[in-house]
Amino acid sequence: MLYPLKFTPILKEKIWGGNKLKTVLNKTESTPTENIGESWEISTVGEDISIVLNGAYKGKDLLELIREHKGNLLGEKIYQEFGDQFPLLIKFIDAKQALSVQLHPNDVLAKKRHNSFGKTEMWYVVQADADANLIVGFNKQTSKEEYTKFLDAGKISELLNEDRVKKGDSYFIKVGTIHAIGAGALIAEIQQTSDITYRVYDWDRKDDQGRERELHTELALDALNYDYKSDFKQKYSTTKNQPNEITSCSYFTTNYLKIEEQLDRVYTDIDSFKIYMCVEGEGSVSFDEKSENICKGETILIPATIDQVKIVGTNLELLEVYIN
Repeated sequence: MLYPLKFTPILKEKIWGGNKLKTVLNKTESTPTENIGESWEISTVGEDISIVLNGAYKGKDLLELIREHKGNLLGEKIYQEFGDQFPLLIKFIDAKQALSVQLHPNDVLAKKRHNSFGKTEMWYVVQADADANLIVGFNKQTSKEEYTKFLDAGKISELLNEDRVKKGDSYFIKVGTIHAIGAGALIAEIQQTSDITYRVYDWDRKDDQGRERELHTELALDALNYDYKSDFKQKYSTTKNQPNEITSCSYFTTNYLKIEEQLDRVYTDIDSFKIYMCVEGEGSVSFDEKSENICKGETILIPATIDQVKIVGTNLELLEVYIN
């Protein structure tokens, strides 16, 4: 019988990473290095397959569970479309230094070039230092020619839109949008199941061997959206004990839940798995007399066949994710 599932975080060392995944999000599995940049919470990307941490399926991987339970785990229509692949990649990201300036291709380009899905994504700011920022989009209308001129001159930052951020800010990043997570930001990221990134500028940074990271300048040219946009930041309600929609697109819906005492969440009209990412506080998620604790930095996957859960907590804040 399926039940709410936890997974062992897959921790990624990054040149720009820090130690907030351990100190703020309680990732005690952290290695001694101080450069853990990402925690992949739920993944079937490449060889990074999530392993169940709790209950009867402890030690099994997510691919095994999908093959065994199919639509009962994912949702029938979702399983028909994605088969054994989990359709999302769920992460926490700690940027001690700024990430590279980058973008992601759309589904058509990603399929043609990499036999992969594209990478539409969203960010939720879990914690931010006083001067933390995000780069999202251009600060004016531009063109391939102007962009190339600024990039070649090492002045690409002059074209980029920069936002100072605080806890609770959220951004929706469409494919083709140039972007970068800035230093001091701790982010929850929900995205399509893809790891295709075109890196176009890396702040002239070198690793401990004196090498610069690979850039994908030519690949990016036809993938970039050069239009000026100002609609990246999401506005949403924070009303207690109800789902507050942050973002909804064909790839995922993300709601903000703030729990005071108890919320009975009913999903009879949603044929999809559900994900809870805990971004503040602690509490429990109960189903059929079984209860699973959840605290800041933890993620729980609710199988599609579970259509009602009880969430209990005080000052508990969750991101709720599903495919609608």
